[in-house]
Amino acid sequence: MSGSGEKILEVDNISCHYEGIRAIESATLYVNRGEIAAIIGANGAGKSTLMKSIAGLLRPESGRITFEGEDITGSPANRIIYKGISYVPEGRRLFANLTVRENLELGAFKERERSVIEGRLEEVFALFPILKERELQLAQTMSGGEQQMCAIARGLMSAPKLLMLDELSLGLMPSLVEKVLESVVEINKKGVTILLVEQMVQEALEISSRGYVIKVGRIVRSGSAKELLESDEVRKAYMGI
Repeated sequence: MSGSGEKILEVDNISCHYEGIRAIESATLYVNRGEIAAIIGANGAGKSTLMKSIAGLLRPESGRITFEGEDITGSPANRIIYKGISYVPEGRRLFANLTVRENLELGAFKERERSVIEGRLEEVFALFPILKERELQLAQTMSGGEQQMCAIARGLMSAPKLLMLDELSLGLMPSLVEKVLESVVEINKKGVTILLVEQMVQEALEISSRGYVIKVGRIVRSGSAKELLESDEVRKAYMGI
């Protein structure tokens, strides 16, 4: 989906420290409803810090974050989830000693109706059939690719309007990366807006409509995914071309 042109998320001039270091400096970006937008950059550029700020895990020192027209700057993470933003962090962060099903049900913690939870389980099992096969298996016994699918599915269990995905490809074989990114496109086709942080720049931009380049905590470039893919500067710096 290319997006409606209506901004669902706006990040306006935020700055943020992480572990005593200024990790984000005056970052501004927006995401349109219905699109896939990508944030690309090298390791340590500040991509994950920016995502954590939006998700309510870090409080910006300055600037403003707006979701569906409402100021959510500094709101706690649980309130952000209730507003309709779901964050799938780098490294998957599953509960290793719980089953796949238990991990997924934790993603629906804000729901009280059992029928709603069961309906969402069926939806994520349809998207990732391997999780249905593994639903009673402990999360720690699954492969990296299966764990990543479980992490994405858990993020979907809160029925988000905006799904934020942080470094999906980390630790995965190239063939699995392609499969996981295909699932992201399918999720987007179902109407979920996606903000994607990814080191595999070409692959991320190929499924996105727009992108932002972050370098040492600053957004240094933005544009359509096509423009960034064709940029000599981006190709040399991030694709080794």
